Amino acid sequence: MRFLLPLAFVILGLLFRVIPHPANFSPIFAIALFGGTCFADKRPALIIPIVALFLSDLFIGFYSPVVMVSVYAGLILTALLGFWLRNHKSVLAVFGAALASGILFFLLSNFGVWLNPFSGYARSAAGLVQCYVLALPFLKTTLVSNLVYSAVLFGGYELTRLALRRKPAQSLA
Repeated sequence: MRFLLPLAFVILGLLFRVIPHPANFSPIFAIALFGGTCFADKRPALIIPIVALFLSDLFIGFYSPVVMVSVYAGLILTALLGFWLRNHKSVLAVFGAALASGILFFLLSNFGVWLNPFSGYARSAAGLVQCYVLALPFLKTTLVSNLVYSAVLFGGYELTRLALRRKPAQSLA
């Protein structure tokens, strides 16, 4: 039973990356943020999103090793951001952390794209700026995705906790 929620998150992350969706609109980073915040044990909070990302990469294909390292690093840093969020839980903090996670992913993944020797970007400040500017349309979907999925995960969790607290005790008679 204690593996049901982690398994559900792996399956959710895998499915939502494999089924057709807008580019960068996936729950993986929201799962990392939620897991880092809500899982009592920090190990699953780090392992679950990595497993979900890796399994989905098996289906959709691997990409440049430099880009993969930057994406996986962003995922780990998002879970670590969730560790910070444990002691700062509020709607505003979750909103801010979801935005920060999306921006972090944008910065790291596109830096990885720029570092990729086959990217075609000049190895200069101008090339890096060009890489970030051309990736701006993906930032929007990343931010919206993080906000939507974080709202679903954190909101669903809190609503479930409230519903369970208000549920009247069952009579044995």
